[in-house]
Amino acid sequence: VQLQASGGGLVQAGGSLRLSCAASGRTIKNYAVAWFRQAPGKEREFVAAISWNGGSTFYTNSVKGRFTVSRDNAKNTVSLQMISLKPEDTAVYYCASKRAQYEGIGVTRYDYTYWGQGTQVTVSS
Repeated sequence: VQLQASGGGLVQAGGSLRLSCAASGRTIKNYAVAWFRQAPGKEREFVAAISWNGGSTFYTNSVKGRFTVSRDNAKNTVSLQMISLKPEDTAVYYCASKRAQYEGIGVTRYDYTYWGQGTQVTVSS
């Protein structure tokens, strides 16, 4: 499966962006998907994840209440709606999919097998 993350850009603090993760080569309908981010000089960190059926979501504490992950299985996409963006949200954002169907959400990068190429999000103060 190939994942393509898009929707990044430059916004002012307090602004919003919506990231999209599109899959090709295979459906992601039955697979948990997560978003990670990596700022310069820092480790890649977990941001949010959604279960294979959309019934469960999980967020890192710093984005709770500001980010919302959702999926549209008919369109084979997963989205990350980000509001009230802060300069510390600046990073390259990656989407990732699990390898096996019907598995639960994971919160580490090692839980995910397939990765998109990343999209840059820059939040200015």
